[in-house]
Amino acid sequence: MPPRGVKQGSKRDRQYEAVKASVKDQGRSEAVAEEIAARTVNKQRARSGESRQSSRSSTEDISSGRRGGKRSGTSGPRGRTRDQLYNEARDLNVSGRSSMNKEQLRRAIDSKQGAAKRG
Repeated sequence: MPPRGVKQGSKRDRQYEAVKASVKDQGRSEAVAEEIAARTVNKQRARSGESRQSSRSSTEDISSGRRGGKRSGTSGPRGRTRDQLYNEARDLNVSGRSSMNKEQLRRAIDSKQGAAKRG
């Protein structure tokens, strides 16, 4: 459900649904997807002056779209999590996926998708 103050069918409602769908496609739960979508929409509403109240970080901070995980706290490789890769491997019916690590899952998914494109 979109945040309060967001009218059904509005641009922010469509943005909420798009962000929610994207987060769910990444393998996250419904509750997490709803929270991330609501936070994203609320921040955009605050930045554009559509909300009654807004925090300083919402209005003065670098936009969430441009930030792109810069504050995730890790300097290692980014990308899909092991759980997201596992869910994708399950959807593709990759055998032996439960004992695979993140890199092995990524390679198995890539080869399975490559085989599907070729054949």
